[in-house]
Amino acid sequence: MIHSKMKLAVPAPLETFEVELEDGARVKMRRHGNRNGTRVMVSHGNGFAADAYLPFWQQLTPNYEVLVFDFRNHGRNVPAEPPNHNYTQLTRDLDRVLDTVEAQLGKKKTAGIFHSMSARAAMKHALEIGWRWNALVLFDPPNVPPVGHPRYGAMQSFENRLAQWALGRRRRFGAVRELAEEYRSSRAAASWVTGAHELMAASVLRRSPDGGGYVLACAPENEAAIYAEALTLNLWPHAADFGGPVKLIGADPDLKGGPPIAQTNQALATEQGYDYEFVTGTGHLLQIEKPLECAQLVRTFLTVCGMT
Repeated sequence: MIHSKMKLAVPAPLETFEVELEDGARVKMRRHGNRNGTRVMVSHGNGFAADAYLPFWQQLTPNYEVLVFDFRNHGRNVPAEPPNHNYTQLTRDLDRVLDTVEAQLGKKKTAGIFHSMSARAAMKHALEIGWRWNALVLFDPPNVPPVGHPRYGAMQSFENRLAQWALGRRRRFGAVRELAEEYRSSRAAASWVTGAHELMAASVLRRSPDGGGYVLACAPENEAAIYAEALTLNLWPHAADFGGPVKLIGADPDLKGGPPIAQTNQALATEQGYDYEFVTGTGHLLQIEKPLECAQLVRTFLTVCGMT
């Protein structure tokens, strides 16, 4: 087991640069890993931050050039005013990120590796703006099937429940450890690797502008809006609708008490023809629960795609 030995200190990047988005908001890019390797771009789920996925993406740094970034109003980014926080904007932001990365670092084979909210934004981007990847890996995107689908009711209830939870969550913390303890006491985070609760808390908090402790980088209103918008996206595509290879990696659909996303992804894969696997014994944050297994699935897929 690696849990007790895993070092959860985010290493200094090889390089950092900013992406200016179309409304003046900025995204901070961090370049890690092997400069000469195939490029992979890694981002996070709603209300989280990419640094906290370190247990996963550090497994890729020996062989790949790993570009880590947070979507607007998350993580290391300064919150935008107005926030312009919706999937249409996140999709356009991703296109600007890709443009800037190519301008800054040059073109090379590139894979997108995205979880939850960012996976859904990447799907929307590929389908509506254009395919710009050599491969795309989607970790447990919480897609909502069409109304009338057997899985719709469970996802509708789940997203509505999350939106209400987000609006009511604690916003201010005297110390990072206070949020780490909240994560540690949460059933959803019970299986995170050792150190991940502290790392997540440090990654999603920023110093309060008024000098009084810490506040969430992603305001609860923005987090709730993303949950609520899930029900309007009509995002249930066939794998063949994408312009290249896509891998769908889900949480365990047989896990008792797990969120309905896992079973919904299994349905999406079966009905719409995805290259799909799930990671046994994991919930929605599978990359932080079983990072080695998740990284191995990615490496295998990228090798099949000619991206070693």
